[in-house]
Amino acid sequence: MFVPLHDSTPLKVIRFQLVTLTIIALNVVMYLTTGAFNSEQTMAAIASGWGMVPGELLGQLPPVIGYDPVPEPVTLVTYQFLHAGWWHLISNMLFLWVFADNVEDAYGHPAFAMLYLLCGIAAGLAHVLLMPFSDAPLIGASGAVSGILGAYVVLFPRARVWILLFMRLPLRIGALWVLGGWFLLQVFSYWMDRGNNEVSVAWGAHIGGFLAGLAITFAIKRRLLIRIGE
Repeated sequence: MFVPLHDSTPLKVIRFQLVTLTIIALNVVMYLTTGAFNSEQTMAAIASGWGMVPGELLGQLPPVIGYDPVPEPVTLVTYQFLHAGWWHLISNMLFLWVFADNVEDAYGHPAFAMLYLLCGIAAGLAHVLLMPFSDAPLIGASGAVSGILGAYVVLFPRARVWILLFMRLPLRIGALWVLGGWFLLQVFSYWMDRGNNEVSVAWGAHIGGFLAGLAITFAIKRRLLIRIGE
């Protein structure tokens, strides 16, 4: 529906968004080594082994590919660094590039890294809760990135963001409207697709990640804002 281009919020505490760029680099390297040049069959095996499969995590299903390269709980982290295609990767990294630097500025480098991973884990668990018997692997950074969007809404609701609406129309609009609208779209999409096991987008993971980032940031907002104001 839209892609973000730029926000109006300058960095105030950190000099450089080190963790954000490291996460982007890791995702790009992982895609180049796992998905960009491999066959669909190989990529499917990687996704099944390193992605998060709800039925396997809950012990409801045996491993789809017959073996477990990592313990199932670990896939709540590894799934966050796998992508199914170039657009899947680019869209997630674009949202991360636009919004994550300011959240990293508020949290500081180590705490931001922890927030990112926790939101990704929460997103994966939300997906499991909503689709406990699914044998389809969950992959992608969108759950973790959704958590960063939730944190951004709490910290910078009045920021102005340039977006490209419908891939054609550039608009400058408030972050609360942009990200609030994005969240409502995820909820609507989940409601429309509920019960459809063929859906390729994990709407529940987006919702769970966003709510996790919002809740965590709201809980420690006072301390983070003191840092920003220094």
